[in-house]
Amino acid sequence: LLRNDLGRVCEYGSVTVPDLMQLERYPQVHHLVSTIEGTLARDCSHLQALSRCFPGGSITGAPKFRAMQIIEELEPMTRGPYTGSMGYLGFNKTSRLNIIIRTAVKQKNHLSLHVGAGIVADSVPEAEFQETEDKAAGFLAAFKTSNQLSPSKPQSL
Repeated sequence: LLRNDLGRVCEYGSVTVPDLMQLERYPQVHHLVSTIEGTLARDCSHLQALSRCFPGGSITGAPKFRAMQIIEELEPMTRGPYTGSMGYLGFNKTSRLNIIIRTAVKQKNHLSLHVGAGIVADSVPEAEFQETEDKAAGFLAAFKTSNQLSPSKPQSL
């Protein structure tokens, strides 16, 4: 899906996938990660490319516009930085960006933890819920360890 998005903002034929579905292992989950690259079209700025490509199709699903409408209708709160992007835009037209898929956001004394699962036509709800718990396990273990280090003092994350 992102290859398709990049194809709309890059020079024709320049979009490549040098790394396709490379397995990355983490203590709680495994990810298939791809690298997608392209040469930005001469008539497209970094900011235009960002607005046309994000949110990423791997987050919204397809068709993107309708999927985004459904997400907005169903989710009780906005996502904030979760499923957004982080990276840099270089003055030399070189950019490196990602999609933020697990996020902890602290605002004053409130901490929000965001994880998710990819819902598709043949998803099993219980398995998807378990996936979100698996993805949250690292955060929860870190929070528990943090609280055990100094239980008598208020914790700041």
